[in-house]
Amino acid sequence: MSLVASTEPAPAHTRAGVDPSRDLLDEIYVAGRWVTGAGETIESIDPASGRRFATLRAATPDDVDVAVTTGLAAAHASGWTAMLPHERAAVLHRIGNAVEFHADRIAALQTLDTGKTLSETKALAASAANTFRYMAAALETADDTVTTPRGPWLTMSTHQPMGVVGAITPWNSPIASDAQKLAPALAAGNAVISKPPVWAPWVTLLLARLCEESGLPNGLLSVLPGPGRTVGEALVRHPQVAKISFTGGTTTGRHLAHVAADKLMPITLELGGKSPTMVFDDADVERALQGVLFGIFSSSGQSCIAGSRIFVQRSIFNDFTDELVRRAKQLRLGPGTDPRTDVAPMITRAHRDSVAAMVDAAVADGAHIRCGGEIPADPELVDGSYYPPTILTGVTNADAISREEIFGPVGVVIPFDDDADVIAQANDTVYGLACGIWTRDYRRALRVGDAVDAGTVWVNTYKQFSISTPFTGLRDSGLGTEKGRDAIRQYSDQKSIYLDRSDAPMQWGTPR
Repeated sequence: MSLVASTEPAPAHTRAGVDPSRDLLDEIYVAGRWVTGAGETIESIDPASGRRFATLRAATPDDVDVAVTTGLAAAHASGWTAMLPHERAAVLHRIGNAVEFHADRIAALQTLDTGKTLSETKALAASAANTFRYMAAALETADDTVTTPRGPWLTMSTHQPMGVVGAITPWNSPIASDAQKLAPALAAGNAVISKPPVWAPWVTLLLARLCEESGLPNGLLSVLPGPGRTVGEALVRHPQVAKISFTGGTTTGRHLAHVAADKLMPITLELGGKSPTMVFDDADVERALQGVLFGIFSSSGQSCIAGSRIFVQRSIFNDFTDELVRRAKQLRLGPGTDPRTDVAPMITRAHRDSVAAMVDAAVADGAHIRCGGEIPADPELVDGSYYPPTILTGVTNADAISREEIFGPVGVVIPFDDDADVIAQANDTVYGLACGIWTRDYRRALRVGDAVDAGTVWVNTYKQFSISTPFTGLRDSGLGTEKGRDAIRQYSDQKSIYLDRSDAPMQWGTPR
C-alpha cells in the first residue's frame, strides 16, 4: 500500500488537527489483499473547497468474482464459520475498540470526504464502535431454541452462516452504515463484500485496515469501491452471493429487489423517505423549534429520515413558522472542520444543483421562500457545494416539493387542523420511514404514532438512534430490518432439527 500522491496542496481547513491524508491509499481491498484497482478512476472532491484531494482506481466485476470465491473459501478454511460465538465476538470487540481508538482519524477522513461537520463524523465513529461491540454482545447471548415438543422428538431451531453476503452502503454516513451491515453479517459467520459509494470510499477502506489489524481472518472481508452499474450489479447478480443489504435510493432499491427475486435471494433495503414531523398547539414550543431545525437541517438535510414535511397546527402556524425561519437564518454555513459550522457543504456540486433546481421548480409553482433558496455568493463559500437552510410555505401536501425526496436542507411547512387531518396528510405519501410528534399529551402521541405509517416514530425528539432498537421502513422506504439483537439472524439461515426419542420404528411400509 502507498499513499495517494496529491497534485495539489491540502486545503487550509484540512491542515488543523488530525491530517486525513495519511489514510488516503491507492489500493482497494480484495479478499484480504491490498491491490491496485483495474477499474475507472475515482476522483475525490473536497465538498468544502471544490478541490480534488485524491484519486483511486475502482474495482471491477472480476474483483467481485475473486472476492466472492476467495471469501467463501476463507470463511471455511479459517474456521470462522465453525468458530464458537464467543470467539467470533472477541474479534468484533477488538474491531469496535480499534474504531473507538482511531475515532479522530475516522472523523477527519470522513469530514474531508463527505463535508460533514467533525462533531457529526465523531458521533458516527462512536456509533460504529458501539455497533461492533453491541453485535459482539448479542452474538454471545444469542440462544438457539429448543422448541415445544409435539411428538416423541427433541426439536430444535438453529441458525448457520449464509456464506457470502454483500453490503452496499451510502455516502451520507459511511462508517455508521458500514458497521450496521458488517458487524451482524460477520457475527453470523459470513464473509462480507462491501461496496462503498464512489463519492465517499475512504472511510470504508480505513475500516478494512482496522479489521485486518484486529485479527479478522484474512479473506473474510473485501472493500470494492466502484460504480453501482458495474461493481454493484456484479455483486448482486453473482450466483454465490447469498444476501444483499442495501442502503440508498428507492429507484435503485427497486431494481435490486427485482434481481434478488430472480435469484430467490433475501435482500434488506433501507431506502428513501419524506418524513413528517408534527407540531401540535400544546407542544413545548422551544423543544419543538430546536427539534424541527435539527430534524431537517442537521447533516445538511442529507438524511433519509430528515423531517422535511413540517406540519404545524393552524392555531400556532404563523407564530411558530416565523420563529422557525428566524432561527434558520441564524444557522451558520461553513466547512465541516470549523467548530462554528451548523450546516456543512453538500456532498457534490451536482447534488447541490439538483436540490436548488427542485426549490426553483417549487417557487415557479407558487411556493414562497421564507429563507434560503439561493446558492451562496460569499467568496469563502463559492468554491464549495453549499446550500443554505431553506424553508418554504404556500405549498400543500399534494405539491411535488412535498412528495419528492429532496435530500438537502429544504423543509416545507404546512398547516393542519386536528389529529385526523395531520394523520391523513402524513400518510398521503409513498414513503413510510420516520415521523416526529411534538405534543405534551402522551395519549395523543401514542394515538397518532400508532396511526402514522412509519417504521420509526419519535415523540418530543428526533433523529435519535440506538443500535439495540430495530430500524425498518414501510412502503417505498424499504424491506427488512436493521439493528436490534435479531440483526444477526437477518444474515443467517434457519434450520430445524428433529431427534427421535422413541424406540419404535416408523409405522409405514412394514411387511403385511
